[in-house]
Amino acid sequence: MSTSEALTELSFTVSGRVARPCAQVYEAIADPEQLSRYFTTGGARGRLEGGTEVTWEFADFPGPFPVAVLEAEPPRRIVIEWDSEHTATGSGYTRVVFELEPIDDDTRTLVTITETAWQPTIEGARAAFGNCEGWTSMLSALKAWVEHGINLREGFYR
Repeated sequence: MSTSEALTELSFTVSGRVARPCAQVYEAIADPEQLSRYFTTGGARGRLEGGTEVTWEFADFPGPFPVAVLEAEPPRRIVIEWDSEHTATGSGYTRVVFELEPIDDDTRTLVTITETAWQPTIEGARAAFGNCEGWTSMLSALKAWVEHGINLREGFYR
């Protein structure tokens, strides 16, 4: 970035590899029953399908979070928006993109999660770093759940 370019928003990308085919990993993200078993410690309601709104709840952040599903392209991509403070767009939402790429003849999946749209401020950075931690935790929990049936988050937050 040159000195004449202004930073207009903060974003991050995290990724990890899961030793299962894309379709199986996609289902673990899109299916509310599975998502509730390893990620949304307070439960998920509604399948991640394009044009829908679902709710997620977390023990560490009580109360339902509405999640708008903008795109769902099985088994490769899901795009959601959800409410957040300190957003750069003024919409009050950040955008999260889940991309799943088959590797090793689709015996493994590269999962990449990108979240965008925070203000380039101290508050925006704190919010982005917090969510970055959350999505990194989600990837670890997804891997443990899909590969071994283990819920890493059980008892972690309460």
